[in-house]
Amino acid sequence: MITHPEKVLFPGEEITKGELAAYYEAIAPVMLPHLRRRPITMERYHRGISAPGFFQKDVVKGFPEWLKRVEVPKHGGTVHHPIANDTRSLLWLANQNSITIHVWPSRTPNLYHPDVCVFDLDPAKEDELDSLRAAALNLRDLLAELGLPSWIKTSGSKGFHIAVPLDGKSDFGTVARFAHQVGRVLVERDPDHLTQEFSKADRGGRILVDTGRNGYSATFAAAYTVRAKPGAPVSAPCTWEEVERGEVHPRSFTLRMMVPRITEVGDLWSEMLRKKRSLRQALQKLDG
Repeated sequence: MITHPEKVLFPGEEITKGELAAYYEAIAPVMLPHLRRRPITMERYHRGISAPGFFQKDVVKGFPEWLKRVEVPKHGGTVHHPIANDTRSLLWLANQNSITIHVWPSRTPNLYHPDVCVFDLDPAKEDELDSLRAAALNLRDLLAELGLPSWIKTSGSKGFHIAVPLDGKSDFGTVARFAHQVGRVLVERDPDHLTQEFSKADRGGRILVDTGRNGYSATFAAAYTVRAKPGAPVSAPCTWEEVERGEVHPRSFTLRMMVPRITEVGDLWSEMLRKKRSLRQALQKLDG
């Protein structure tokens, strides 16, 4: 049961907590395969997006007995992350005013071995769509050179997320090293538009090739999650052809658009779940 479904979370669009919950319930069949067994960090907004929100990793009280959690070690203790394996878990998250669902790149019980490598292309300015699109396509081509297929989704914020499915045999250190090396090569090929400098002051207006989503306990916005921004944009899978034609941008898809889109195109990331790859040969090419 959703409490206070009339609560407005997105004032500009009059999107309520009830509508957010209805979205997650409707999108569950395509979202859950990408969520299952992944530790979750909730991004919660008790007073809607017009007021500050907060992140919550640890769920230690006030949760139903049926909610799955995973206990993971941290410096000086442990964290009990929620896990969404079914629709009622998604609805529980929505009932906590958790607009955005952030997930680990690994799943239980193999928490130390990611099954996806994520690249986050983060432009300094939101109007750099041509450079952003070129960076995404160049990253796709570089990964293809290394023998790795990739999938893309809008971030629902400023950039694109590019994902490489993994076989789960490489540990976080190996995946992080691979991602950083790929980022370095990508920047070397286009230093005028790309950078790996994390500090905004050092970016010089260039697009950040952020590979930091691939460390232990790091997270990324889950596929199909809503972002806490005006318009209720969604981090939505799209096709490389849509990107090539310039038909999508980081906030192209919104909460109210997604159900018709899924009806039309289905889960564009479904094949990714079956295309897992080893990093061994790709690392050999990079190291060579």
